[in-house]
Order: sequence, then structure tokens, then C-alpha cells
Amino acid sequence: MTESLTESDAAGGEPAPRGRIFADLTPLRTSPDYRRLWFGNTVSWTGQGMTALAVSLQVYDLTGSAFSVGLIGACSLVPLVVFGLYGGAVADTVDRRKLGLASAFGSFLLSVLLVGVTVAGIERVGLLYGIVALQAVCFALNSPARSSMIARLLPAEQLPAANALNSMTSTTGSLVGPMLGGLIVGWWGYRAAYGVDAVTFTAALYAMWRLPAMLPERGEGTGRKRASVLDGLRFLGTRPNLRMTFLSDMCAMVLAQPRALFPVVAVLWYGGDARTTGLLVAAPALGALLGGVFSGWLGSVRRHGLAVLVAVGCWGAAVAVFGLTRQLWLGLVFLALAGAADTTSMVFRNTMLQAAVPDELRGRLQGVFIVVVAGGPRLGDFIAGSAADLTSPGVAVTGGGVACVAAVALLGLRWRGFARYDARHPEA
Repeated sequence: MTESLTESDAAGGEPAPRGRIFADLTPLRTSPDYRRLWFGNTVSWTGQGMTALAVSLQVYDLTGSAFSVGLIGACSLVPLVVFGLYGGAVADTVDRRKLGLASAFGSFLLSVLLVGVTVAGIERVGLLYGIVALQAVCFALNSPARSSMIARLLPAEQLPAANALNSMTSTTGSLVGPMLGGLIVGWWGYRAAYGVDAVTFTAALYAMWRLPAMLPERGEGTGRKRASVLDGLRFLGTRPNLRMTFLSDMCAMVLAQPRALFPVVAVLWYGGDARTTGLLVAAPALGALLGGVFSGWLGSVRRHGLAVLVAVGCWGAAVAVFGLTRQLWLGLVFLALAGAADTTSMVFRNTMLQAAVPDELRGRLQGVFIVVVAGGPRLGDFIAGSAADLTSPGVAVTGGGVACVAAVALLGLRWRGFARYDARHPEA
């Protein structure tokens, strides 16, 4: 049964859990450092979700312009792309604990600045844009450092479970944060939402402060040297399995990203309004959260490459079928299925990046990961909108889903070794 997707042995040779349904909490039980880091990130992600909504509401309140609200995304995208790569290189040079602590403290100070600006009654949209851009810089420096630590805190066989738990952190922040932010802004105003965000960052700061030193490990014959972004990209260029983790994700995020069309399809397909659009936006996130909650079975999968191909194919198929639906409940179901497939893909792609990359290069590869995650969906929004204008929303959504399935199948045929990737013997 060497070609099966799952076997009784998980990565590292430990017995895989049989019949597990809910998320594997073993990483939280066995590693106090990881437990504090996970809890701190979950709390701070929720606070960041509150601030993201509050800034959007405040910008619209000041300008009355949807375009001005859209510029918030542009203000964060450029720093994420530029500093994502740079932050990864820095994380491979310095103590990652100190980098994570400094960048988290920077985010905390920016939240405090938002409170001060609001209390002082300063109503300048440009200032809000600048703070958002600086927040993106802090995130781009923090994320590679934080992600690179996971493989040092946990044994290899626990990485899939840890990444599933991490997916629940980000999804919970995306779902719960904006809901709480809307309530708090409605009851007590913007300053209260920003203040709560500042308080939540203390959990992340405490978790980082309690970690041991995290200097990058060096291979034999290598000393301390300046980490180069180009070295990371060259390494990626010579490692087909790692390269495939990014290419497969781009198939999903670039070719089959329907979110830009949600306002249009809410009206044209379902006769709805802004509330319907909100349901469409929430459905993939809810599916992703459920994918994390019911992720216990992921620990028994050793063919991580094959799992990624299947998960991305399922994303594309679910999006394609969503494009054919004209009943809201059915459309929401398929969007939720797409979100669950995305969680599965993310868990195994991240695990491969952590297990198959030397520690001295993990930061840079995580930086590339940020660029793909940040830029891919936005490029997908542009492609989906352009295709819908040239054809129709239905053709754009269904065609994108079919294109995703076809593209990932062709990639799997071109690099067949990816489907044979064995978590017990990780090879980049």
C-alpha cells in the first residue's frame, strides 16, 4: 500500500491516530511554549480583525467613498509583498524570538497610536493609511519569524496538527474579530475597538517574551552570514516539491478566486443585498474554520504532496459548482466546502515548508509564502472581475474553477514526484 494517501505511520514513525475526528490538541498539551504562542496569536488575531473593520468603517465615515475604503487593501499589500521577502531574510539572520517580540511590540504601539489619534479627534484619512501600511510592515516581519519557530518547538509528527490549529487561529480572527469590532464600534466608538486591539497584543507579547532564544541553525561548514533573499529564491528554484506548494496554491488563489464577484452574484443570482454578500464572504471562512475543527484525521496522512493536489482540486471543483448554483443555501454549502479544502491544502503546504527546508532558510521561504498568500488572491480578484466583464459572472466563476482543476492536474503530471512526497522522508 505504498501509494495510499494515508498509512498507519505518521511522519517521524509515530503511530497515526485512528478514527480521530476533532482537531488534534497534542501540540498544545506537549509544548508550553507553543501553547502560549498559539493562545497569544489567537487573541491578537481577533483584535486585529476588530481593527481592520474599525479602520474601514472610519475611512468610510470620513470620506463616504467605497474607493477610499478599497485603498486600505492597497496600503497593506505593497508592504506585505516587499517586507515579506525582507522579513524572511532577517528571520534567517537574527534571533527570531527578538524579531517576533520587536515586531509584535511595533504592532502594539500602532494600535495605541490609533487610540490616541481617535481620542485627539484627528480626522485625516492619510494618517490612517500610513498606520495601516506600518501595521503591514510589522506583520511581514513578524510572520516569517513566528512561523519558522514552530518546527523548533514541536517534533515533525506534530506539525500537521499544529498547522491545523494555526489555521483555526487566523480563521477565528477573520470571523470573530470583525463581528466583535462592529458591535464595539456601534456601542462605544472607534477608540474602544482600537483600545481592545492594543490590549489583545499583550497576549502575543507575553508569549514571545517567554520563548527561548531562536537563533537560526547553521549547517556544517556554514557560519553566521548575512541572509540573502536571492539565496532563498535560488534554493526554491532547485527544489521542485517546495516549488509545487506555491504553484498549486496559485492555481486556487489566482484562477479560482470568486470573492470579488460576491456583490454582483448576490444580486444577480440570489436577488439579495449587502446581507447576502456578507453570507457569501463568511461561508468560505466558516468552512475553513470547520476544516480546522475536524482536522484530526490529517495526522494520519503521510502523502502530503498528493493531499495538496487533491485539496486544491476540491477547491476548484467546489468553486465551479458554486458558479452553477442559483439557490443561496446550496451556494453557501459549496463555498464552505471550498474553505475546508483550502484549510487542508494550507496545513500540508505549511508542513512541507517547515519539515523539508533547512532551518537557516525557513524564514526566507516563509517570506515567499507571505507574498504568495497576500498577492495571489488580489491577482485572482482582478482576473475574476475582468473575466466577468468580458463574459458573465457565471462563466468567470465556473470557468475559473475548471481552470484550477485542469491546471493543478497538469502540474501534478509534470512533476510526478510531488504526489509521491513522503512525510516520513521529507525531500524538498
